[in-house]
Amino acid sequence: MTESFRDTRSTENESMLAEISLGACLMSEQLGRDTFDARVLDAMRAVPRHAFVPLEMQPHAYHLRPLPIGFDKSIANPLIVALMTDVLRVEPHHTVLEIGTGLGWNAALLSRLARQVYTMEIVDELAAEALERLHRNGFGNVELLLGNGAEGLPRHAPFDRILVTCAPQLIPPALLAQLAPGGRMVVPAGLPGEQMLMLVTRDADGHARVADILPATFGEMDRAELSGSM
Repeated sequence: MTESFRDTRSTENESMLAEISLGACLMSEQLGRDTFDARVLDAMRAVPRHAFVPLEMQPHAYHLRPLPIGFDKSIANPLIVALMTDVLRVEPHHTVLEIGTGLGWNAALLSRLARQVYTMEIVDELAAEALERLHRNGFGNVELLLGNGAEGLPRHAPFDRILVTCAPQLIPPALLAQLAPGGRMVVPAGLPGEQMLMLVTRDADGHARVADILPATFGEMDRAELSGSM
């Protein structure tokens, strides 16, 4: 990679981050403040989005828009990713479960914030491609598993944080059960056209509470995964 290419991508990334910071101001009501956590922005600065999109999408990698990645899947709008990651409040000692790896960008971001990230993908080809991209870019504290995201990953539970990047109609009970006391889960859920991005918190006694963040539009959780929801 030439220096000029790196410089161009770095400039595009900084422009994206400036737009994201502006977006935080516009989302101040949902955030309770007018800026995203500096650690989240630093992670987005350090993880090149263009490295986690198909080659033909790289010219658009730093635009505030979702991008197709194949198999009727997409990589989410960076502003929404920043919001979800900020609300998740990941700490350096946390173990995080992500549902819906895609090509690995979200998992890479989370790996900059957490001790360990487990990420699940149901599409074989995407999982293989994501694993190669994560390894190529040096994200060693991410373990990628092929499987049904609605079932979660009970053998590694409980999780301090859970991030779901595809939308079930209802929050899968298995994911609720695998959220640790004091944990937080960010998940979009609902019928197509009626989805809501939500924050699930579990208190020290294990009681779960759900709060709406904002209306959202995400790709639906695959039918094979939806069978795990109630």
